[in-house]
Amino acid sequence: MSVPALAVEDLAVEFKTRAGIVKALDGVSLTVGKGEMLGVVGESGSGKSVSAYAVLGILDPAGRVTRGTARFGGMDLLKADEATLQDLRGRELSMIFQNPRAALNPIRRVGKQIADVLVRHASVPKSEAPARAIDMLAKVKIPDPARRSMAYPFELSGGMCQRVMIALALACKPSLLIADEPTTGLDVTTQAAIMDLIAELAAGEGMATIVITHDLGLAAEYCDHIAVMHAGHVVEAAPTRALFARPRHPYTAKLIAATPRPEADLRSLASIPGGMPDLKAARVPACRFSPRCERYVADCDGPLPRLPQGDGVVACRHPL
Repeated sequence: MSVPALAVEDLAVEFKTRAGIVKALDGVSLTVGKGEMLGVVGESGSGKSVSAYAVLGILDPAGRVTRGTARFGGMDLLKADEATLQDLRGRELSMIFQNPRAALNPIRRVGKQIADVLVRHASVPKSEAPARAIDMLAKVKIPDPARRSMAYPFELSGGMCQRVMIALALACKPSLLIADEPTTGLDVTTQAAIMDLIAELAAGEGMATIVITHDLGLAAEYCDHIAVMHAGHVVEAAPTRALFARPRHPYTAKLIAATPRPEADLRSLASIPGGMPDLKAARVPACRFSPRCERYVADCDGPLPRLPQGDGVVACRHPL
C-alpha cells in the first residue's frame, strides 16, 4: 500500500435508541493509501456507511464514538473540533451520499450549490464559480450542463441528482473521497463513466477513495483493496485480486458465492443463511457471524482474532 491517506483503528460506535444501546461498530480498522481505492462491501446494516459518518463527524445525534482513532494528515479526525471538520469537509474530505435528494438543498439551483462549494473551499472568485460549476456538470456527463445548472433538485431525475452529487463532491479535488453507493440510479454506461472519472482523479491527483458498495463486480473492477464488513466488524481485508482468488473468511466466501456472474448459471447462486445478530442484545457473539457459520465450533466464542494473511487480515479462528 502507498502512503496512508486515512488510517482508522479500532473504531467503535454505538447508538442510543428507545429499545436499548445498539453496538453498531466494534473494532473497525480501515486503511486507504493516496491514489488508491478501497472497496468496503457487505450486507445492508453491516456498518459501512456508519463508519464513514463517524470518520467525517456527521453521525446522527443518537450515535457516539466510544473508542478508536482516524488519522488523516497527522490529525485524529475523531478528536477534531467542529470548526476544523467544517473547514476540511468539502475541501480535503468529501462524500458522495447514497440519497442525493436528501443531501442536496431543495431550494437552491444545483449549479449554485456547486459554485458555493468552489467559492467557500477552493477560493474561486464568485464571477468564475458558475462557469466552473458547469464544467463539473459536464464532467459527470450531464447533457446540456449550462441549462441543467439552473435547475432545482426536484426538477431532475434521481440519476441526474446522483451525478450532481458526484460533481459537488469532486469539485474541489479532495484528498479523500468517500463514495457511498456512487452509481445508484445510474445506467450501466454512465456508471462506467463516473467510476472512470473517480479512478482518474484518484490516480492523477493522488486522491484516496473509499467506495462503499453492495456491487462486488464494481469493487472487483475498480478497487485496489477490499474490506468486507459484517454486523459492525471488518471480517476480512485484502488486495482485491487475492481476496477474490482465495477468500479466507467464511462470510466473504458466502458473499462472493451469492453474487451473480455473467458466466454462471443463476441456479449456482447460494444464499447466506440466517440474518444479522441483534446488536442491542446484552451479549453479542464475539464473532458476529458465528450463528450463521457452517464452520462454527465451541472456540469460536472466544475473543475475535485478527490474523495476518499476506497483505491482509482475516478475523476468524478457522479461516478457509
